[in-house]
Amino acid sequence: MFSERTNWKLAQNRFTEALERARAGGAKILDLTASNPTRVGLEYDSRRLLAALGSERALDYDAQAKGLLVAREAVGAYYRDRSGRGERDVARNVSTDVDAGRIILTTSTSEGYSYVLRLLCNAGDELLVPKPSYPLFEFLADLQDVKLVPYPLIYDHGWQMDFPSMEKAVTARTRGVAVVHPNNPTGSYVRAGEVELLNSFCRAHGLAVIVDEVFLDYRIGDKVHASFAGNRDVLTFTLSGLSKISALPQMKVAWVVTGGPAEEAAAAMARLEVIADTYLSLNAPIQWAVPTLLEQRKSIQRQLRERVRANLADLDRQLAGQRACERLSVDGGWYAVLRVPVTRSDEELAIELVREESVLVHPGHFYDFPSDGYLVLSLIPPEAEFAEGMSRTLRHLA
Repeated sequence: MFSERTNWKLAQNRFTEALERARAGGAKILDLTASNPTRVGLEYDSRRLLAALGSERALDYDAQAKGLLVAREAVGAYYRDRSGRGERDVARNVSTDVDAGRIILTTSTSEGYSYVLRLLCNAGDELLVPKPSYPLFEFLADLQDVKLVPYPLIYDHGWQMDFPSMEKAVTARTRGVAVVHPNNPTGSYVRAGEVELLNSFCRAHGLAVIVDEVFLDYRIGDKVHASFAGNRDVLTFTLSGLSKISALPQMKVAWVVTGGPAEEAAAAMARLEVIADTYLSLNAPIQWAVPTLLEQRKSIQRQLRERVRANLADLDRQLAGQRACERLSVDGGWYAVLRVPVTRSDEELAIELVREESVLVHPGHFYDFPSDGYLVLSLIPPEAEFAEGMSRTLRHLA
């Protein structure tokens, strides 16, 4: 009765079962996987946010396939603001000026991926994706009948793309390369030298670049990392949205910015506009509110960066007192990767932490780490909760 593309294993895994048993037993779980920014104690300007959704203009239906111009111009202003603060184009070292005509609004980056995969791929075509990375790729690809071919990120005093492996992985059916900038969960940005190699690789094989930049603004150090939105060397689709930029996952606004050689980019935009028109634009109240919702990023990002840096400092302080495990390098995003002794599988270790310490962490295999010995921690829980959770985790590992 059902399609093969949805033939997923839907039964709960042992990790989820252990978590539900612990919660059913009344345990107070210290959640070190928290990814919902609306539930970690941040201060939102609720009055302005709610007022922005009450525009009388939303009573009119103005069906613009790419999204309302006022919303797309606000997204363009976001990129100009980043450029004005010294963040330069990744490929050409020039200011990133994103014209509203190159922007298509979507309800989520997941929908943005859907549009781009439908644009680029026939059934059975392939997309190169980083490993480790966020597990959502697999489900999105299944729904679009696209085959994912992983390329490794190698860790050697920092993460880097493995271009020799990419050369071996590319085939006649490869249509693009996905990059996450910065990666989730490794927190690694695509470096300037890697951008040049990536563009050269894609030109040589006739491939597009698909870039997920939802965590772009959350750098941890002082080094500035520019957006791919101004990449003009090859056809490039840059995805982002309010879920992370303004820490508003419940306000479903995202976008795709199309860039690259003028003729290719124009042809892509023409087709994307038809795709967007077929699915219909996102709701009017949220589109009229986009300028206000994007403005909120200035306050909320400051809070999140402070939280991430405080928790990272506490993690390093606690790690300094032991020798069992180490934190891998992280440059941005909301997560840290802990390398731990391989005395059992990552899943077994995560289950033990839930059952014996009431601490929730993600095992590395959730993110396709190539072997056991990795835990993934969120850096946005409240500081006291994070500190206690890490204390219990390290005590258990010792």
